[in-house]
Amino acid sequence: METTPESAKRAYQSTELRQSATVEAVIELCAEQDPATLTTARIADEVGLSQGALFKHFPNKSRLWEAVAGWVAKQLTSQVFGEAERHELADQALEAMFLAHVGFIARHPGIPRLMLGELQKPGNGPAKTIIRQTLARYRKKVVGLLDLGIQQERFGPGIDTEAAAVLYIGAIQGLVVQAMVSGEIHTIERTAPRIFKLYRAGLQEMPDEPER
Repeated sequence: METTPESAKRAYQSTELRQSATVEAVIELCAEQDPATLTTARIADEVGLSQGALFKHFPNKSRLWEAVAGWVAKQLTSQVFGEAERHELADQALEAMFLAHVGFIARHPGIPRLMLGELQKPGNGPAKTIIRQTLARYRKKVVGLLDLGIQQERFGPGIDTEAAAVLYIGAIQGLVVQAMVSGEIHTIERTAPRIFKLYRAGLQEMPDEPER
């Protein structure tokens, strides 16, 4: 049977849909169990495929995890950075980013487990590389907004922007860890505004220590 452009297009779209559904299934399953224990059989069952059919879309588990990491990177940066771009003032942009990031995690609670699991693996596999690059890009974005905030006189000129960026990311990570400990991930969106308020208060110029 001759393959027509239309049939080829439908096959391509079908493959894309299957791949997308599989990636989303992995993220959902990671909210329920340790990503390290997640098998391709369990994933295939979740999306209604046989393992053989799953491997037609992803030749091996490494390629699947790479696709998942790519999805997380794209969604996280587009949604979070997109919120920041809506604001001209740096402090408002940082707050919008903070709340958007927390909201993203609340909707996809399996993502922190997945990212942490990949970062703990030895070597530098494709998925781990994507996650590390995403975190580096994220940190750079935060530092850029902190520098802008100093220029706009929204923050004190004496702040250490590199340290402040670490604290910003650490505040989000701390929220997530506490929510995972309590088993109430849905509460992080209610707590996030209070945490950011404390963070912003610290972005004031610190007085120089007296000479001894």
